Amino acid sequence: MTVDLMNADARPPQGDRIVIVDLARSAALLGMIVFHFVTDLELFELIEPGTTLQGGWYVMARVVAGSFLFLVGISLVLAHGRGIRWRPFWRQIALIAGAALIISVVTYVAMPGSFVYFGILHVIVVAKLAGLLVVVRPAWLAALAAAIVLGVWARFGLSLPLDPWLGWTGLAARPRPALDLIPIFPWLAPMFLGIVVAKLVDMRALPGPRTRFARALAWPGQHSLAVYLLHQPVLIGLLWLGLQLA
Repeated sequence: MTVDLMNADARPPQGDRIVIVDLARSAALLGMIVFHFVTDLELFELIEPGTTLQGGWYVMARVVAGSFLFLVGISLVLAHGRGIRWRPFWRQIALIAGAALIISVVTYVAMPGSFVYFGILHVIVVAKLAGLLVVVRPAWLAALAAAIVLGVWARFGLSLPLDPWLGWTGLAARPRPALDLIPIFPWLAPMFLGIVVAKLVDMRALPGPRTRFARALAWPGQHSLAVYLLHQPVLIGLLWLGLQLA
């Protein structure tokens, strides 16, 4: 079975992959890998600390996170827009939630003061569950949900005197520090917008490259959960090895 971070099932009900969507996932994964490589350079003190918290890197991190969640919304419609397929849905929720737990445990062991208690995998689980409320309903309802999320964020984002552990909401004024924190406000909004777009545009009718090269580029997007889980150990291992050789 294809292990796919974005999709509620490996394929749409018709059984054919939509290459352009897989290519979009691959592009998001590439952006993530580049960003995490730079954060690893910070970790090894090879570049100035805080580099990724400012300028273009700060913007890039948010564009990548938004892209992932936008694609979650598109994939929900492709897999469940004509009726929720409960067994594949819960199977993917279990896979992603299990992977999120692994990330939390590993980062807690390595860096207990800033472990990942609510990263991209955690918010994807919540986004998929929230998406069930609108995925089989008219597009305007998903658009309204996105507007509500953004409205709550605009009014209360990072401003409420909540416990730091509630940083996962996006509303706490002082969220608990974390290596990666992607809260539900405002990050559910791109998912709802992805649902809107997938309902208004027939993704299966979009022209997409069918060449062998395009299929090769789409391959990471078809195995996005595996790529997500493996890319950091590989990057850190290569950096460590390079430093030892140097």
